[in-house]
Amino acid sequence: MTSDVVFLLDVDNTLLDNDRIVVDLRQHLEREFGLASAERYWAIFEALRGELGYVDYLGALQRYRLDTEGGAPDEQRLLLMSSFLVDYPFAERVYPRALDAIAHLGRVGPTVILSDGDVVFQPRKVQRSGLWDAVGGRVLIYVHKEQMLDAVQRHHPAHHYVIVDDKLRILAAMKEILRERLTTVFPRQGHYAVDPVNVAQYPAADFSVERIGDLADVDVAKLIEMQSEKS
Repeated sequence: MTSDVVFLLDVDNTLLDNDRIVVDLRQHLEREFGLASAERYWAIFEALRGELGYVDYLGALQRYRLDTEGGAPDEQRLLLMSSFLVDYPFAERVYPRALDAIAHLGRVGPTVILSDGDVVFQPRKVQRSGLWDAVGGRVLIYVHKEQMLDAVQRHHPAHHYVIVDDKLRILAAMKEILRERLTTVFPRQGHYAVDPVNVAQYPAADFSVERIGDLADVDVAKLIEMQSEKS
C-alpha cells in the first residue's frame, strides 16, 4: 500500500543525543582504563569511521583487540568497555519531546527510522532507547542511507517523503534524488548542525527547527503544502 506521506527520521543527534553518549564514553574510558588506552581507542575509532563512513564503536574495539593481543595484560582491560556500550541507558539520551514529535508525525503518516550504522550496536541503540517501539518497528539501518533510497521506497512506498536529519549533507543528497517528492527538515542539534563551516558547505534545508521536540507543535500538512508551493 502506498502512503500519502512517510516520515524518515535519523537517530544520532536527531532523536538521540549522541554527542552526550560520546562524552560519557570518553570519561568512562579515561577513568577506567587510563588516558593512553583511551587515546589509542579513539585513534582507531576515527580511522575506522574514515574507512566505513559511519560510526562503529564495537568495530573499533575489535580492531583495538587485534592491535593489542601481543601486548601487556593491562592493554586487554579495555575490552571490558563492551559491557558499558551494551548496557548503556540510551533511553535517558532521547531528546526532550522527541517521542512526542514521533507520535505527532505518526498521526499524518508512517514514521520510519532511517539510520546509518553497524548491524549490531546501532539496532541495539534504537531498541534500548525506545525508538524502535515508537515507530512500530519500522527501522532501516544502512551503511550509506542516502544511497539506499530505492530500497527505502520499496519498503515504504509513498507519494511524498519528509526526512528529518541533523546533517545537511544527507538532506542535500536525498533532495537531489527525490526532488519535489521530498521535504527536508533540519534540526539544529549536535556538533554537525552547529558547525558553521560544515553548514556552509551545503544548501539550506526546506525547513529548520531548533529542537526535534519542536516538530510536535508543527502543522505537518501545512509544512508539506508550503514546500510544494515553493517547488
